[in-house]
Amino acid sequence: MMKEALTRLIAESLEKLGLSDIEGYKVEVPPEGFGDFSTNVAFFAAKRMRLVPKKAAETIAGELVSDSRIERVSVDGPGFINIVLAQEAFSAVIANLLDSHRFWRISEPGSRMKIQLEFASVNPTGPFTVGHGRQAVIGDVLARVLEARGFRVEKEMYINDAGRQIDLLGESVKIRYEQIHDRRIELEDRHYQGGYLVEMAEDLVREFGDRYLGRDDEETRTFFRDYVLGRMIEGMRASMAALSVDFDNFFSERSLVDSGAVDKVLDTLRKKNLVEERDNAVWFKVSRFENESDKVLVRSDGTFTYFMTDIAYHLNKYERGFDRVIDIWGADHLGHIPRMRAAMKALDLPKDFFHVMVHQYVNLKKGSDIVKMSTRRGEFYTLNELVDMVGTDAARYFFAMFDPDTHMLFDVDLARTRSAENPVFYVQYAHARISSIFRNAEEKGVSTKNLNNADFFLLKSEDERKLIRDVASFGETLERTSRDYKINRITNFLEEVANEFHVFYNKHKVVDVHNKKVSAARLALCMVVKNLLADGLSVLGVSAPDTM
Repeated sequence: MMKEALTRLIAESLEKLGLSDIEGYKVEVPPEGFGDFSTNVAFFAAKRMRLVPKKAAETIAGELVSDSRIERVSVDGPGFINIVLAQEAFSAVIANLLDSHRFWRISEPGSRMKIQLEFASVNPTGPFTVGHGRQAVIGDVLARVLEARGFRVEKEMYINDAGRQIDLLGESVKIRYEQIHDRRIELEDRHYQGGYLVEMAEDLVREFGDRYLGRDDEETRTFFRDYVLGRMIEGMRASMAALSVDFDNFFSERSLVDSGAVDKVLDTLRKKNLVEERDNAVWFKVSRFENESDKVLVRSDGTFTYFMTDIAYHLNKYERGFDRVIDIWGADHLGHIPRMRAAMKALDLPKDFFHVMVHQYVNLKKGSDIVKMSTRRGEFYTLNELVDMVGTDAARYFFAMFDPDTHMLFDVDLARTRSAENPVFYVQYAHARISSIFRNAEEKGVSTKNLNNADFFLLKSEDERKLIRDVASFGETLERTSRDYKINRITNFLEEVANEFHVFYNKHKVVDVHNKKVSAARLALCMVVKNLLADGLSVLGVSAPDTM
């Protein structure tokens, strides 16, 4: 809020100087001791003004200082303008924040484009692992950020239920079923090895006995495939619910194939002369659009590749009216990006329609052990096990606090620690501490009502001004996150605000029965910080407890 108002003021000052078309400059928080904000606008305006940057800065500063919200302006270095805001500006922010404590959210939901977020779209061949949890939280938090900034958002999980892996999954359970009946048949390397499939086979024996023993007909294969698929999808939904992740839609790959949509897209590409047959397979001419080799759409056995169905799926998204789709993929899918980009071009979809966010791998640290996970070999911690160990709040916060571009080591012991070393505990404790302050005020007879009437000009210390300035910048943090998808910026922001609050609280007496005017002003500031922490945690899908 403060930065936005100052940016507008700078634009107005430029207009007065006949420089309304100057662009590209920044307004930023400078190093401590250089004011509340700093701008490099003079470097962009100097040429037009026919002045060296320092002289241009002095001229622009003269316009700025005439505004009552500016206390003083200085020109430092070769032409940087450093600005100290008047107390009036800080008081206005506190008043606005109390009136609209979620001002950082755009007040008209759906005022911007319609976006679909697709994530956690894995083959349903095993329980969700810790790695899948990272993607799920990234997607869910990003959706919350986009909604807070006025976008219309739908979250979707794509169920890969039409490929070879599902047939292998059903076959793996069938072998386990035979083994339970003492049949000497072994799993091959291509099969899934996890103990979770043994449990399913045991359930099948309890329910159906030996009905399917020794059978290898199409009906039996279909039964095992569909039974296992249903159980896996049920488990996936339960895992997402345990992580407080929900979806607006679940989309079946099989339904896409059965509807004829895949055949239709393949026919479209044929008519555009963008496919060719060789080696008994059908290839898409990726090289026409990207510096990438051509890729198979239909295998020699007549089955569709994942690439083929994914092309049809994204055309389906466009036909459903989304302005932009954001797919969240693991780093192992990097090679899929250029071929999908080529397909979007081949289908003449808008240039800004298809976006991919890639996140790096995650490993789990428990004690001194680091677990590297493999679903096929059955060597992994499930997401459910992680949530059981650390709780939903810690799981979500930890997944969110790492830059998606970096590999993540999830420290289970740290996530379970109830101390300031644990970042989620640290932020939640700041919120709980403020709740305690308000209870203490009531007990001492210091009113916590009508805080809007407090004298905010009393909040003059550097600690108080810094808190106000930073809380007011949360909208900018959300907006930047909505553009580059780095949700760890939010956890960094909340931890910084929590730290600033703890510093403020340790240095300044909030509840003072002998100075109720100052108490009222500081309680108002505490309320503003409390609201910010609560809503910031809600964007992360994390609770904001009043007691800890």
